[in-house]
Amino acid sequence: MGAVETGNEPVRLTAWVSGRVQGVGFRWWTRCRALEFGLVGSAENLPDGRVEVIAEGRRNHCEQLLATLRSGASPGSVDQVVEHWSAARGGLTGFDEK
Repeated sequence: MGAVETGNEPVRLTAWVSGRVQGVGFRWWTRCRALEFGLVGSAENLPDGRVEVIAEGRRNHCEQLLATLRSGASPGSVDQVVEHWSAARGGLTGFDEK
């Protein structure tokens, strides 16, 4: 029998965001939202036009960020968000735009 998830355990969310998300302030906007949720990590432009978002913190806060990325409230236009969950690795401080 596994432990009951409370939403407080630390996790790593990696999200690849597709659409018109480069050159529109999307990384800055993502950084602001992540900091509001108390997360650390980064948002980085990828050569194929996507933005990779890495966020670590409480699972429920990462879920809030993911919902925000999908909300349609961001600058530009999000077509798709692909998510990957893993254990928190640590070693991150702040939230960087790369």
